Amino acid sequence: MIRKNFALPTNIRLFGEIFFQRGRECYLVGGAVRNMVAGWKPSDWDFATDAPPSEVISMFRRVIPTGIKHGTVTVLFKQEKYEVTTFRIDADYSDGRRPDAVTYTGDIYEDLSRRDFTINAMAINLNTGKLIDPHDGRADIKRKLIRAIGDPQIRFAEDGLRLLRACRFTAQLGFRLEEQTEKALSTCRFQLSNVSLERIRDEIVKMLDAEKPSIGFLVMEKSGILSDILPELSRCRGINQKGFHSFDVLDHSLYACDGAPADRLLIRLAALFHDTGKAVTLSTDEDGFPTFHRHEIESEKIAREVMQRLRFSNAQTDAVCHLVKHHMFHYTDDWSDAAVRRFISRVGREHISDLFALRLADQYGMTARTMEATNLTSFAKRIEAVLDKDMALTLRDLAVNGKDLMKVGIPAGPLLGTILDQLLEAVLDDPEMNKKERLLAIAKSLHQQID
Repeated sequence: MIRKNFALPTNIRLFGEIFFQRGRECYLVGGAVRNMVAGWKPSDWDFATDAPPSEVISMFRRVIPTGIKHGTVTVLFKQEKYEVTTFRIDADYSDGRRPDAVTYTGDIYEDLSRRDFTINAMAINLNTGKLIDPHDGRADIKRKLIRAIGDPQIRFAEDGLRLLRACRFTAQLGFRLEEQTEKALSTCRFQLSNVSLERIRDEIVKMLDAEKPSIGFLVMEKSGILSDILPELSRCRGINQKGFHSFDVLDHSLYACDGAPADRLLIRLAALFHDTGKAVTLSTDEDGFPTFHRHEIESEKIAREVMQRLRFSNAQTDAVCHLVKHHMFHYTDDWSDAAVRRFISRVGREHISDLFALRLADQYGMTARTMEATNLTSFAKRIEAVLDKDMALTLRDLAVNGKDLMKVGIPAGPLLGTILDQLLEAVLDDPEMNKKERLLAIAKSLHQQID
């Protein structure tokens, strides 16, 4: 049904004209249309056409056959990348991930009927700017509703990833699930076993980009999906905390994730996993209150297991685990300067900003409200004062190195490393000790004592 005309950017109209000059149709489809209908800024320009992929390739100088098996190519046009897919009808999805085969069609309506949700099944004609909306997606946008096209169980059986997409859209868009679509999440969740861990990871990353990821994770929990793909988080439900905490460990973790900067993925991941170790370290003190001794160590192990399972890069995994491991610092104004230097040395100056952001997120997760951070402000000033003095804070900053120690008779090996560590401790305690002659004298003495 034609509902409305839309003004399209010049480059998009020029792109469409290339198709029209060949006697072909071209439509804007997907999330960009949804956003334009909702009045939001469009992104990820995707197109559908009746031209077969081979013809699309012939129309443009630079084309990447990114998914040509399923009718999709990526066109490089005026410094932009446009994904173009030929109108198609999908055959059965026997593996629950991708169609066994695709059949091209000349009908945009048939193409839209194969999509997942009504809000994603609209198209804008690039020639006229008219909206094509055969499944009332525009009405569902007004109602803030996520509704599967046709039978939701069939839609989810076609591609198990759609289960996570439904959860993600609740967080990204702030929409609710239509009743039958929501019920199908539970009955079809087994379909996720057919989805690669990389695709699951990518969907979680997209959810973490939402203003409040907690909305999507709570939908996942209600349907049982959370226990299937992130059982480490799921088992934090019902583990209560004391003190300023208003929530159990699961809700606290989800709200801490909300409180982390939306544009800093690693901090959001650290916030999500920072307390997962509480589920395995839970004990009670003599007054019957819950305690979680050294839960940060267990949380680091769990975070590493989850991130490796979901195929995050080693660098991402190490960065998140480092933050989780060190999130339990307890600064007070009576810390000595040496204690501040040891903190910087232990954490790494390059991680301090992220660690402070995680602490702020952790505090937000206690009440789901922003709290005063005067203690962190004071600590930041102390750290800044230390860094301004350019003191030795790592082994690299010492006035001596391994070669220097070997020259005075200390053999290479574990002992040399132990002595270097002790030299750093001495310098952290008294920066004036960082002089080559003094350190070599200490090193010789330590070698004699140990040897």
